[in-house]
Amino acid sequence: MDGFLSLFQSYNVPAAFLVNLELTFWSAIFSAILGIILVVMRISPISSMRRVAAGYVELFKNMPLTIIMVFMVLGVFAQLKISFSDNFDTNFFWLAVVGLSLYTAAFVCESLRSGINTVPLGQAEAARAMGLNFMQSATLIIMPQALRGSVAPLGNTLIALLKNSTVAAAASVATETSSLMSEMIEFRPDVIVQIFLIFAFGYVILIIPIGVLTTYLSNKLAVRR
Repeated sequence: MDGFLSLFQSYNVPAAFLVNLELTFWSAIFSAILGIILVVMRISPISSMRRVAAGYVELFKNMPLTIIMVFMVLGVFAQLKISFSDNFDTNFFWLAVVGLSLYTAAFVCESLRSGINTVPLGQAEAARAMGLNFMQSATLIIMPQALRGSVAPLGNTLIALLKNSTVAAAASVATETSSLMSEMIEFRPDVIVQIFLIFAFGYVILIIPIGVLTTYLSNKLAVRR
């Protein structure tokens, strides 16, 4: 216990987890918006939009997240001179959010598409018979039902996003958990087991409620046919 107490006294572990939660929160919002746009494009009757969305999804699904994070720093910030804030830490925080959002949006799109596949074709045909155009059919008929069928995969995507937020260290976010863990291992190798346990149990505590909640919502909102 002494090792755990000394670590918590010397390092602000809760603040590091809070940074990862903030990264996850903002990235979840932006990736959800982009993911919805992508999935609408993927089911669009316009073939060029379908190809663009499919290309985006395949590109980001198969690209390592670390490469995206490094590009946000060395490409977007260093070469393109794009900055989100004059504050050093805040700027790299938002660079990490953009990288995480671009990456996660591909998985949000696929999760939503799996929900769309559960919607009977007769629903879209009935919408067309009523005179609704594509956007009206998608937003009023298809997507509400697809969201109900996508709760479980979206929950898994959110859990993956929370764990992926540790890669923000590659985008120079120095106050999140992986950066703090590296610092603790460097300066306190005598309690390395306690360090691993702190961060392992920290993520377990954060992830289990998400899994329980999404499982409950998936069963609660499932369409009974």
